[in-house]
Amino acid sequence: MRRTSSMLAISALFALVLACGRSGDTNGTPTPGTTSSGTASTGASATPGASPSGSASPASTTEGARPTATAAPGAPAPQPSSGGAAPAPAPATQAGTPRTLTFERALGGRIFSKPTDLGSYPGARMYVADQTGTISVFGIDGTPSGTLLDIRGQVSTAGNEEGFLGVAFQPGAPYVFVYYSVAGGERRTRLARFEVQSDRAVAGSELVLFEQSQPFSNHKGGALRFGPDGMLYVGLGDGGSGGDPSNRAQNLSERLGKILRLDVRNSSSGAPYAVPGDNPFVSTQGARGEIWAYGFRNPWRFNFDAATGALWTGDVGQDKVEEIDVVSRGGNFGWRRYEGNDCYKDCGARDGLTFPVATYTHAEGGCSVTGGTVYRGRNVPALAGWYLYTDYCSGKVWAAPSQGGSAVQLLGSGGVKSVTAFGVDDAGEVYLAQQGGALLRVTGAN
Repeated sequence: MRRTSSMLAISALFALVLACGRSGDTNGTPTPGTTSSGTASTGASATPGASPSGSASPASTTEGARPTATAAPGAPAPQPSSGGAAPAPAPATQAGTPRTLTFERALGGRIFSKPTDLGSYPGARMYVADQTGTISVFGIDGTPSGTLLDIRGQVSTAGNEEGFLGVAFQPGAPYVFVYYSVAGGERRTRLARFEVQSDRAVAGSELVLFEQSQPFSNHKGGALRFGPDGMLYVGLGDGGSGGDPSNRAQNLSERLGKILRLDVRNSSSGAPYAVPGDNPFVSTQGARGEIWAYGFRNPWRFNFDAATGALWTGDVGQDKVEEIDVVSRGGNFGWRRYEGNDCYKDCGARDGLTFPVATYTHAEGGCSVTGGTVYRGRNVPALAGWYLYTDYCSGKVWAAPSQGGSAVQLLGSGGVKSVTAFGVDDAGEVYLAQQGGALLRVTGAN
């Protein structure tokens, strides 16, 4: 265990991604999906916190086919917009190196207790999800538009890292997908879909895509985003405790410790999701076809680069190293063999592993990375093409260049407070959600 007395105080507040926590010892059998075999079009709509809006063509369903990226290796292929033009590629070089960052309080300075996700919502509005089990909608000035979803009675918050953890709105369809810890019975998480009408989830419309047995109370992951290929990407932690005691992150027969890629365009009670035929392990004996990438400890928050289609995530470390990864198709990101670039257990050869694009250590004062997003807005040109991320405990903020190179620190310790998620509005401007604080909008850098 790696808690100090100061970290215990932080954990009591809501240490979403800390390394300890031991309870439970069971691991249930997950329900497999089906393999997709057809094509269907996807309508145009804004996807909060993800890829460019617009009509996304379906991914290929030919087994073994590899989607190609516009600029980033391993990224899902960006699709044409509704106007027929491909998304603009990222600039070939970064325009200078930012050194500082400024913010302003957003949504009228409204305080949020336990935010876990946020992003754009139709009508120039923002949604904010809360750990207890709600999604609320607000005007940019903070005016409430009501509660889109309230399932607090279904959500377990028994552990600090359990609760309502992820949200994604399906492009061109009236559905919201959510990921949460389920109240009652054995410890488990659920991926589900609700129909939305007039800014409200329709009562009784929940469709459960799968439930995942969870052996411990921590490391749930929970990030959800639709990619530019129209597929739903789902991040799961290794199931908890410390050191991944059953080595689940390296086990391709399990969902835990993975990022999944699901085809949910034709979800129904009989076939809640399909496995895209071009997923990397559909033909691997004993492997789950849903897996897109593996070897993660607790991928806490991911987002697609709106210009390149690259999927960036933070992965929370054990007790020494926090890391940032660009997720590639079929990539093995090392845990529990490696923590960041360092050998952790039974590390073996480095061949075949994908290592972080950025790291920082606990010796620098951090404890738990919160993955962010690549800035593609217009108001802060100095940040164009830089990936922003932070540490939950130290409050430091860094930027990593999306075209490669070293990360730079933009804010020192205490720069922000207990940030649990990043999101973007419909103009691509970036927001940070603080636990027990206001949302912050990035306003400047130099």
